[in-house]
Amino acid sequence: MAGSAKSFDLITMGRIGVDLYPLQSGVPLARVETFGKFLGGSAANVAVAAARLGRATAVITRTGADPFGVYLHQQLREFGVDDRWVTPVDGLPTPVTFCELFPPDDFPLYFYRRPSAPDLAVHTDELDYFAIRAARIFWITGTGLSQEPSRSATLAALKCRDKAGTTVFDLDWRPALWSDTAWGDPEEARPYYAEALRHATVAVGTLDECEIATGVREPHACAEALLAAGVELAVVKQGPKGVLAVHRDGTTAEVPPVPVEVVNGLGAGDAFGGALCHGLLSGWEPERTMRYAGAAGAHVASRLACSSAMPTAAEIETLLASASEPSTTV
Repeated sequence: MAGSAKSFDLITMGRIGVDLYPLQSGVPLARVETFGKFLGGSAANVAVAAARLGRATAVITRTGADPFGVYLHQQLREFGVDDRWVTPVDGLPTPVTFCELFPPDDFPLYFYRRPSAPDLAVHTDELDYFAIRAARIFWITGTGLSQEPSRSATLAALKCRDKAGTTVFDLDWRPALWSDTAWGDPEEARPYYAEALRHATVAVGTLDECEIATGVREPHACAEALLAAGVELAVVKQGPKGVLAVHRDGTTAEVPPVPVEVVNGLGAGDAFGGALCHGLLSGWEPERTMRYAGAAGAHVASRLACSSAMPTAAEIETLLASASEPSTTV
């Protein structure tokens, strides 16, 4: 890819696709009659979330050479995400993902990414290494390590980055998206995770994802293991128990979740990621960053969509203010 003179606040690399969400909640997929169409994929959503907060963002990924690919380009541009490194792949369709909605905590996903997905067809010789190194934050995902040539391209980008600025590894464990040789087997995936952690400065993931990366499950033990693997900040998302963040300098932040009525939990983690980047770019202390990111995730969890529901700064501040107000009994 040609070199870029523009320096971005955030460049993400990884999954993109079309999300088709039921417009009926609590209904099995076999009985759903109507769907909403949205931009999806973790890397794309994180870039959208940060752009909504005023950050200059771009995504490195690929789509099919089809109408859904055109749609994703249109959506990225409308959301203010630079799409110069989003290129088509002949012969592979743009991925589609369906989900079922059973609030508050059951949202099964059905990925249509076979025989492979275009976003896993990123090659090392296509990367704009100057732009990757110049970005203030570079964000990669575990899915990008699941297959070649994306695996080699992701690791090459990390090595080129060489911990310049902030490099975030979103652990993003999706066993169904790995090749058949590593189908849901953490032991097969763990060496690639370890290599990525060596080059990252921040690791973020759910408790399950942190266990995949470290082999331990207790939250503080997960954080310590991630720090030992090479990062400077470990962020462990614990669902209803909130978020734990531990920095190499000993700073620890544990924040509770922001209570909302959950409509669709999918995409909340990506909103968290975009807001996390915003906090890191702003130089905030870990506790403030985690509270802000948690509120961003809660906002999206209370909406149907992912990308189009990413909150503005004003919406996050409003939610934080309402969550801090004392309750009254009548």
